[in-house]
Amino acid sequence: MDIKEQVRKMDEMVSQGDIVNAVKQFFAATADTSDYGGVKTSTKDQMVEKMEGFTGAIAQVNGITHHRTIIDGNASASEFTFSFDMKDNSKILWHEIIRRIWNDAGEVVQETYFDAKIA
Repeated sequence: MDIKEQVRKMDEMVSQGDIVNAVKQFFAATADTSDYGGVKTSTKDQMVEKMEGFTGAIAQVNGITHHRTIIDGNASASEFTFSFDMKDNSKILWHEIIRRIWNDAGEVVQETYFDAKIA
């Protein structure tokens, strides 16, 4: 499986706000995730549930910017900025590095989010 093509497709879906379907399409069943807030998942189904909850709380997408991606072997790191108005009237501005480990079938087996603080 061409990891570069899988990464490109997944990043494109995320850039368009299609985050839930990106997880559904590209995650392995036993994929685990962790974020800089300490939240972890250990299956694709848990991550889908987490992302459905998160995206359901968004009132408006102000912008999703994909800055760049690097790929080394079966690992990728994608840099994004996300700006959302939430239904609870809060605002989210995240600048993240999303590191993914891919298996030979072209599925994400591990995803980790790193905060790339906006100055």
